Amino acid sequence: MKILGSIIAGGRSSRMGAREKAFMQLSGKSILDLVVGRFEPQVDRLIINANGDPERFSEFELAVHPDLIETLKTPLAGLHASLAATQEWGADILITTPSDTPFLPIDLAARLIEGASKAGAAIATSGEVEHYLSGAWKVELLADLEKAIARDKLFRVKDWAWRSAAVKVAWPTTPHDPFFNVNTPEDFALAEQIARGT
Repeated sequence: MKILGSIIAGGRSSRMGAREKAFMQLSGKSILDLVVGRFEPQVDRLIINANGDPERFSEFELAVHPDLIETLKTPLAGLHASLAATQEWGADILITTPSDTPFLPIDLAARLIEGASKAGAAIATSGEVEHYLSGAWKVELLADLEKAIARDKLFRVKDWAWRSAAVKVAWPTTPHDPFFNVNTPEDFALAEQIARGT
């Protein structure tokens, strides 16, 4: 089985005053650097989904794939572009994660793949919260995703997860939530506290 991993980095960071969260420094490394360090060993190939100038990611030496559906302004566009890249590369399954989760679990891919083995899709949960963008998606789902977007006007990853009957895979939230994401300055301050304790 060939596994493609994609870091979805298309958020506007509006609650961070438009600062790109992925490049904020946490314990001497950018948040994106921490995500890459945890995620890359779990997959056969890692890409970044992002719009704008791809050169800002050059230090990571990863292929950058922009959204293919420019009229869709949600993370579902990033998932679609990543699933298209999965098909193009000849991989069997896509694992996605947002770019603002610096404490990503190191067993993310393995457990999500196990969850997706029957249904074709799986999403992570923690503390009864569903993390729709931390998921596994078999490449065969691409055609249905394109139909859902074009014909049924689907625009939320949440609705796509429901439509694809994604299996929920739970992680514990101790000593901290591994899917803690940095959205606000307050989140960043808390992330610094967590990083000092890990």
